[in-house]
Amino acid sequence: MNQINVVPYIDVMLVLLVIFMVTAPMMQQGTIALPTVGATTDREVRAQPLRVEIDANGAMKLIDSGNISESAADAPALAELVKARLASDPERPVVIAADKGVKYELVMNAMDALKRAQIARVGLLVEQRSGT
Repeated sequence: MNQINVVPYIDVMLVLLVIFMVTAPMMQQGTIALPTVGATTDREVRAQPLRVEIDANGAMKLIDSGNISESAADAPALAELVKARLASDPERPVVIAADKGVKYELVMNAMDALKRAQIARVGLLVEQRSGT
């Protein structure tokens, strides 16, 4: 005897459905002005990114132009090394290449330390699988 009568709720839902079906085609589609991308300069194309490698053991190495230049014990020390290296060219990109066996926490700590050091252009380096 303690049953909820759902018929009025169904009636209200059907009325709302009809209202939405009638008003949906009347809505105007807005246009969005998307920004355009300018041409890249020679400096951007030639800029060799500074590479930070994190191996499976968590060791962090700074690689500049293919040569291992310095190693860092932790993320804040790494950020200081990168900041010193970018003193001459602060717009140079920095990429983080992490081993697939490394804990993601180490990668996030490195990215966070670089952000705290106000290094603007930081990205992740990915390698495409062979055969795809």
